[in-house]
Amino acid sequence: MESKESQKTIRTFALASFLNDMGSDMIYPVWPLFVTTVLGAPMAVLGFIDGLGEAIVSISQAVSGYLSDRIHKRKIFIWLGYGCGALSRIGYALTAAWPLLIPFRILDRAGKIRSAPRDAIIADVSSPQDMARSFGLLRSMDHLGAVCGILICIWLINNIGYRNLFLLAAVPSAVGAWMIFCVIREGQPSGTKIYKGFSVRNLDRDFRLFLLLSALFALGSFSYSFLLIFAKRFGFQEAFVPVLYLIFTVFAALFSLPFGRLADKIGRKAVLCMSYLFWVGVCLIFILYQGYGTIVFGFVLYGLHKAALEPVQKTLVAELAPREYRASGLGAFQMVIGLCALPASFVAGLLWDKVHICAPFYLSLALTAVSIVLLMGVKEKGAMEDTTGVS
Repeated sequence: MESKESQKTIRTFALASFLNDMGSDMIYPVWPLFVTTVLGAPMAVLGFIDGLGEAIVSISQAVSGYLSDRIHKRKIFIWLGYGCGALSRIGYALTAAWPLLIPFRILDRAGKIRSAPRDAIIADVSSPQDMARSFGLLRSMDHLGAVCGILICIWLINNIGYRNLFLLAAVPSAVGAWMIFCVIREGQPSGTKIYKGFSVRNLDRDFRLFLLLSALFALGSFSYSFLLIFAKRFGFQEAFVPVLYLIFTVFAALFSLPFGRLADKIGRKAVLCMSYLFWVGVCLIFILYQGYGTIVFGFVLYGLHKAALEPVQKTLVAELAPREYRASGLGAFQMVIGLCALPASFVAGLLWDKVHICAPFYLSLALTAVSIVLLMGVKEKGAMEDTTGVS
């Protein structure tokens, strides 16, 4: 694909991601409050629903990645995924009891069938020298859309209520789905290789080790909902909770692209290690320094953690996976991470309810330390090395 067409593709995906995340984050700042306050669910249920959502994300990405490689089609999974997000938000608006949230949560997170095929296209049209930058741009636009969504949420929530807000949130994702359907031109698959199926035998030792350490980290990386509820329990007013969500999202938006560029310059592992250390800082702040100012700073660190983590993870996976299994590798990675998210948030909820409010943070610190040690054993593909022929 020509460079100009490649840039058009990446920018179109970035704009669609902006719109989708704007709709998502009109909901997410008040999602924990809606589930626990409006619908009356306990914290363990909130953890279960959030974890279930991430597990569905993982399965949907693995399935779409495998099918995308097998049938040599990407685009259909992408626009359908955005459509699922729009429909689920209409369902949230109509839900009267928390058990009824589950099917719509499944539909919402099944919309992530878009991610592995989209990320595979981005990796295909990017060079090794700017791949992390491309993923950083995508995540930056994701978070920028989230910032706009949060501001809309703060502006409208007290005027139109939860349910009307959820209905309004369906519109941007529907526009994003239409844009992908109309604008993206899917090229013909390169080469004549027959897809023989995906298994762990297709992955080298470094990919498997990175998968293991990322899974361990994910087991301790519980949902952001716990940070927001912690802040509310600590004494922040309910109206200020979306502002805390806005703070970490702004920092994630501002720093995703710079961290992507930094990873292209100094290496993926160094930036990923930074992201883990940012998360360590978050945990320590919530355990030890429970003042209003320090908790706000904890949300700043959480935003920096997300900004450094997400682009680099995708870049490493795209580089470590063989090219012909790129979407499958991305999908399999997200499947493992998402399946770990279900017990992570559920166990965090149980520890919160049954042991102590800080217990989930102690568990996460231990798992993060193990992940950092294992990361040292991963041999990354250098940004200056052409990885398109890895097998």
